[in-house]
Amino acid sequence: MTDRRTVMKSALGAGLGALLPEVSLGQADLRSARPQEGDRFVIADGERKGAVVKLDDIKPGAPPLTVLPQEPASGTVRDGSRLNQILMVRIDESRLMGDTKARAAQGVVAYSAVCTHTGCDGLSWAAEQLRFKCPCHETEFDAADGARVISGPAPRRLPALPLKIADGYVVAAGVFTGRAGVISP
Repeated sequence: MTDRRTVMKSALGAGLGALLPEVSLGQADLRSARPQEGDRFVIADGERKGAVVKLDDIKPGAPPLTVLPQEPASGTVRDGSRLNQILMVRIDESRLMGDTKARAAQGVVAYSAVCTHTGCDGLSWAAEQLRFKCPCHETEFDAADGARVISGPAPRRLPALPLKIADGYVVAAGVFTGRAGVISP
């Protein structure tokens, strides 16, 4: 015969066990969630992979950095989706147009690193023209003008991410201006 204490322990254990998947799902959700206001950024690859991005890391005229957002409270890097890859580049503020200037932080602009045509990544950089170019179908995006499509088959600009500087770190000041990646019809 089972006593009351054994039944209570079993029920408590089953209840806690049922919660554990939620805990691990919560971590997975943080990793896959799109960038959020207040997120910092870490370098996505290379010898400095994982280093938190400071304003001084983004030199005017230098090629873009590929970065990932980092949730500030837990330090979780949002690397659970390739749609979280972000291109960050510093442009002379006098060359920024329209809303791009309002979203920039001391000339630093950030855009989704995934093309809006077929979802390719690995965009190249044409420094003189301030353009990103997709390696798959050669769409060109104007980084100084909100990643507007200059040429090629992409149906829309790259989503932008508004930025601010806090204590010398580059921080998200909001969410993407549109959906990252390809939008299915």
